Amino acid sequence: MDPRRLRDTALAALVPVAACSVALAGLTAWVGTGRAGSPARVQVTEGKVLLPSAGVPETAAFFRIANTGGSADTLVSVTAHDVSGEVTFSRHRMRQGNSAYRSQIDSVSVAAGDTLAMSPSGVDLTVPVPSAGWRSGDLVSFTLEFRRSGLVKSLAVVVRPGEVSFQ
Repeated sequence: MDPRRLRDTALAALVPVAACSVALAGLTAWVGTGRAGSPARVQVTEGKVLLPSAGVPETAAFFRIANTGGSADTLVSVTAHDVSGEVTFSRHRMRQGNSAYRSQIDSVSVAAGDTLAMSPSGVDLTVPVPSAGWRSGDLVSFTLEFRRSGLVKSLAVVVRPGEVSFQ
């Protein structure tokens, strides 16, 4: 057998073997961290509801949602205690000329190992105002339903719009 041909054959076989070795090392590291195939682990914190202006039928609510698990999850619905009407998801959008508008969305995804911080300039919840109204400092009970994690209950405090930071 020709030595040059033998060298070319060995080099041709080396490329897929090296690629497989790199992939196997990456998978081994992923499994070693305990994240391979682990379920979504969702935590809902920092709930805020903006105090609505007099006579306004709806307001906005915001949460911080952290997914520390190894799988993505999706927020599919939200209900608020003592509120009649549907809580909906909204996303802030910009038009040319710097005008903004709110578009309704069906669900909100939270990637594995990621955090979603709802804000007036991103994703938020549109909440009907109850007939009794709210005062600053009131606590509102919410139930957030995730596709994989199921139901998560959380409280949100009613705050005046100028007194809240979304950092």
